[in-house]
Amino acid sequence: MIPKSSPFIIIGAGIHGLSTAYHLAKRLQRSGRGCGEDIIVLDKSGICAGATGIACGVIRNNYYQPAMRELMAHSVKVWESDPETYSYHPVGYMQISCEAMREDVASIHQQQQAIGYESVFVDGAANSDAYMKTFFSDWRAQGITSVLHEKSGGYANNSRAMYGLAAKVEALGVRIITGISVTAMVRDGAGAIVAVDTDQSQISCDYVVVAAGPWVPKFWDMLGLPSSISIKNPNTGVVSQNIPMWVYWSLQEGTLGVDPKLQVTEDGAMPPVIHVDTDAPLHSDEDGRLITDDMWGIYYKPDFHFGGVQGGAAPFIIDKPVGEVAVDPYGPASPEFVVGPDFADMWVSALAHCQSRFSGMTPRFKREPSGGIGAFTPDSFPVFDEVCENCFVIADSNHGYKMIGVGDLVADKICGGSSDLLKPFRLSRYEEGALHPVSNSPFPWS
Repeated sequence: MIPKSSPFIIIGAGIHGLSTAYHLAKRLQRSGRGCGEDIIVLDKSGICAGATGIACGVIRNNYYQPAMRELMAHSVKVWESDPETYSYHPVGYMQISCEAMREDVASIHQQQQAIGYESVFVDGAANSDAYMKTFFSDWRAQGITSVLHEKSGGYANNSRAMYGLAAKVEALGVRIITGISVTAMVRDGAGAIVAVDTDQSQISCDYVVVAAGPWVPKFWDMLGLPSSISIKNPNTGVVSQNIPMWVYWSLQEGTLGVDPKLQVTEDGAMPPVIHVDTDAPLHSDEDGRLITDDMWGIYYKPDFHFGGVQGGAAPFIIDKPVGEVAVDPYGPASPEFVVGPDFADMWVSALAHCQSRFSGMTPRFKREPSGGIGAFTPDSFPVFDEVCENCFVIADSNHGYKMIGVGDLVADKICGGSSDLLKPFRLSRYEEGALHPVSNSPFPWS
């Protein structure tokens, strides 16, 4: 039965919604100000039915931006707090880069040391090649001049982790209600939200958290927030007007249908997650044609949950959903089930460029839902902000799955706290010119 009221309503049963519910329930309980029964989570489909359910699950701290790096260090600690429930595999992460990125990556290493995040930086082409061959004897990626090896991080199995988190949430008394769609926000004269309308009934409330992943723009519109904004250049002070608030990118991910043990290290261990960015020409492993001579990037890992070697490549901007399954990002279908028609050739050829064991494997690419459509902010970094006196929006700009710790910080904010980790992600940063630095990576989220 749908309740007529609930002090706290959280919209979205993915990584952010469930994490917020869990940490909020714990805080209410500890403070004596309430309990988990004061919270409901609403989702139009089900637990991790959207982007969370098909996320690659990579957990890393490889960010050029100090604010992102510190936020991720916090999130890694949350993953490490219950690795069994979260199905977390702490295998580490490697950023393997060409010369154009070497200084950026060296800076990341230095700043990781400053916050106590353990990593190793390997400098120079020969040293990098030798280091990688200690893990994989068939390593052969070209144009590589540095390796940043993060000893923490790794990956989590997406749906297993979320069902584990959902169990923790429900054990605290939180109700997760699925198959219900929020259709409107009801405000009082002062602009505070007093209820949400759903396709089944109206639910009055004291506070709302929007954690809807790629559907956040729909709720942004419901809240009457701007569809375009002004952005101040922090270097020149020039203000650009009418910048679209949301940009859609097609996220390219997939799985090679091989035994995951194909990708173990020389000593038979599960390897770190591999991420390669290089400007070496990429040729098709099938017919030798040039795929690109621009900088390109891929990431990959062996994953028994996906049943193969799983990973992805840099996304591309789209005007509307395209690919093997065309969907409406605001409609009932999931906007994540998209993969570009040329992705398999590019990605498997890139795997073969890096390691000879993947040569000839293109026919083994699994044609199944993966990748997706991401709703990105103007600078491709998250907006975490209280947009009215009793509504917090978690707009992760597709950084989502790895950021399990955001829910902890949002819960603290709701309960009267103030997190320095969230402040750099306020919406006001655009007009203030308090933007995050931009790296040379081909990925918009690095």
